[in-house]
Amino acid sequence: MLKENERLYHNVLGFFDVIISLFAFVLAYYIRVFTVAKSLMYPEQYLTLGLLIIPVWFILVKVINLQSGQRVKAYSIVLIEYGIIITIGVSILFISIFLFKLDNISRIAILIFGITNFLFLFTAKVFLYKIVKRKAIKGKNIKNVILIADETSVKFIEKIIHGKQWGYKIFSIISDSEIITKKYCEYYKIQNNTTDIDKIIEKNAIDEIIYCKNEINTHEVRNLIYSCEEIGVTLQMQSEFFSLIASKSHVNYFEETPVMSFSTTPTDYFALTVKTVLDYIISFFALLLFSPFLITICIIIKIESKGPVFFKQKRVGLRGRMFAMYKFRTMVKNADELKQNLQDKNEADGPVFKIKNDPRITRFGAFLRKTSLDEFPQFFNVLSGDMSIVGPRPPVKEETEQYERHQLRRLSMKPGITCIWQVSGRNEISFEDWMKMDLQYIDNWSLKFDLILILKTINAIFRRTGY
Repeated sequence: MLKENERLYHNVLGFFDVIISLFAFVLAYYIRVFTVAKSLMYPEQYLTLGLLIIPVWFILVKVINLQSGQRVKAYSIVLIEYGIIITIGVSILFISIFLFKLDNISRIAILIFGITNFLFLFTAKVFLYKIVKRKAIKGKNIKNVILIADETSVKFIEKIIHGKQWGYKIFSIISDSEIITKKYCEYYKIQNNTTDIDKIIEKNAIDEIIYCKNEINTHEVRNLIYSCEEIGVTLQMQSEFFSLIASKSHVNYFEETPVMSFSTTPTDYFALTVKTVLDYIISFFALLLFSPFLITICIIIKIESKGPVFFKQKRVGLRGRMFAMYKFRTMVKNADELKQNLQDKNEADGPVFKIKNDPRITRFGAFLRKTSLDEFPQFFNVLSGDMSIVGPRPPVKEETEQYERHQLRRLSMKPGITCIWQVSGRNEISFEDWMKMDLQYIDNWSLKFDLILILKTINAIFRRTGY
C-alpha cells in the first residue's frame, strides 16, 4: 500500500481553503457591522457574494497550485501563491459587486476580508505543511528515487538527504564519480553508469528518477526519457536548460533548485484531485446506501457454501506495490488448490487464467459474477487509497512477471474497479488488446472519460453482461 499522506492532504486542501475563506468573509462582515453600523447590514447581498466565493476560491486555489511540487515547496512560494489568489479573488468580487449591482456591500469589508483571508490561508497552509513534513520525516510519506549523478551533484544529494521533510528516499545513486562513491558508499547503493536502469525500475518500486549531472548527456537523457515513458516512471532533471522535451513535462522546484519532470501519466493536477475526491465520496455513499443489500449477499454466501464471505487476494497496484484486494467469494473454499488441475482448460491467452464455465464457481457466485456484484467490496479498497473507481484492473504478481516491458506502464496509474476492458466484452477480448485498452485509458484520461466508463459499467451490470 502506498502511504502517500501528501496525496490525501491535496485531496481536501481545496475544501479547507474554501471553508477558511468563508469564515474570513463572515468575520469581515461582522467586523464591519460592529465597528460602523452596530446592526446587520443588507445580509441578502452579502450572502450572494459569500456563495460566489465558494466556486471562485476553489478554482483559484487549484489553478494557482496546478504545477507546484507540494512536498518541496518553500514557504515564500506559498506566500506568493496566496497573494496572487487573494488579489485575483478580491478583484473578481469587486467586479461582481458592479455586475450584480450589490451597491450596499461595503468595499472596506471586502478589503478586510482580503487581508484576513490571506493571513488565515497562509497560516493554515504553513501549519498543515508542517504536519505533512513531520510525517515525511517519520517515514510515512515516502517516494523511492534513483539519483543519476556526477561529482558536481554532491550539493544536490545533500539537499535530498537532509531534506527529510520532502519525503524522498534514495534507493540508489548511479555514478562513476570517485567522490560520490567514497562519500556515500557506506549509506547508499552506488552503481556505475553501465548499470541497467531498465531492470532496476522494472523489478523495484521506483517512483522517480532524478538526473542531476551538471553536464547533460543528451543521448543518456533521451534513453532515460524513453525508458521512463515506457514503464510510467517520472523522470526529473536538475538543470537550468532543457534542450530535450520528448514527453509531457513541467518544472518543479527543490526550494530554489529547478528540476524538470517528464511524465506520461495524466498531469492535470486539478482534474486528478477531483477524481480522487469523487472516488472517496462515491465509495462512501455506495457502501452506505447499499449496506442492507450487501449484508444480504453476505448471508447468502455463508449459507450456500463453507468458507469466508470475502475473497482476499494479493494484487499489484501503483508502481508495482502489493495490496490486498477484496471481492465477494464466488468459488468453493479450496478453489486455489483445484486451479492446478484446470490449467489445461484455460481459455484466455497471455498470462491470465480464465474459464467461462469454471466448475469452482458456486451457483450464487455465478450470479454475482454475471452482474459484477462480486466486485462491490473493492469500494473498501478505494476508501483505503489502494484503488480508484476507474482505472486499469489490478493484476496478480504472476501475470506482471510475464508482461512485456511496455505493458508495465499500465501500473503507472492507480488500479480501478472498472475500465475500458470491463465494458467492452471481457472474455471476447485478447490479452494483447486488453493491455492496449489500459494504455489507451492512461494516454487519453479525463474526468469525462471516467464518467462515460462509469455509466457504461452501470449499464453492463443491469444488462448482466459481466463475467
